[in-house]
Amino acid sequence: MPKNINDMDMFIFVCLCLWSLNGVFVADAVKSESVTEGESVSLNSSVTQIQTHEDIEWKFGDFLIASVKNNKSKSYDGSAAGRFRGRLKLDQTGSLTIINSRTTDSGLYTVSSSSRDTINTINLTVYARLPVPVISSNSSQNSSSSSSSSSSCSLVCSAVNVSHVTLSWFKGNSVFSSIRVSDLSSRSDLLLHLECVDDSYSCVLNNPIRNQTQHLNNTQLCHTCAAEDSIHCCGFTEAVIRLALSALRPREEDNVVYAGVSRR
Repeated sequence: MPKNINDMDMFIFVCLCLWSLNGVFVADAVKSESVTEGESVSLNSSVTQIQTHEDIEWKFGDFLIASVKNNKSKSYDGSAAGRFRGRLKLDQTGSLTIINSRTTDSGLYTVSSSSRDTINTINLTVYARLPVPVISSNSSQNSSSSSSSSSSCSLVCSAVNVSHVTLSWFKGNSVFSSIRVSDLSSRSDLLLHLECVDDSYSCVLNNPIRNQTQHLNNTQLCHTCAAEDSIHCCGFTEAVIRLALSALRPREEDNVVYAGVSRR
């Protein structure tokens, strides 16, 4: 037991600290959720069971979008410019499910409880669906180089209407070259010029949760060397990578990674 007033103050302070650690005063750390548009996502309320007379409120930014009051759930279709109309569901724990998610659903969600004074904050990112990248022949380069080297081949991998993605050329499992596209681009092109071509190349478009891959079919796009000419075609020649990005406007934050492979 405390022996004096100072000891009593310290005892009360420690009790309050322990009480706050049980979630009475301290809000949970921000959690992150990611999903591809069109999929449903559930945001956890961190409540195992709603108590009698307990109210639960969900907000998207500053907009109240759903609540549970007197054990009755309600979504506010007109809130946040109606972007969630008919797409919200609450379960018995107050967790929120967003149906048919959209990229505009990305943002900060907070849930609060009237009786527990706890808040759960979730940062949701909804990524656009990824198209399959397209590999084609860079005909202008191929025609200009045809007279000097019949084995030379220039290829372009393209993706349209993408943002927050990485477009990469792979040789086997190794990244050969890549470009990161931050803002919405009408078209992104990654060019590859090779002196020796085989089927080990592929182009990959990816974001943090998904990827799409297109494998190179060199028999359709490039002239390949016969086995007896492989040394002549490929020996001591370093592959050259060139990059062109066609976007709505140049972006300083777009980053380019180059790599060279020597064939010996």
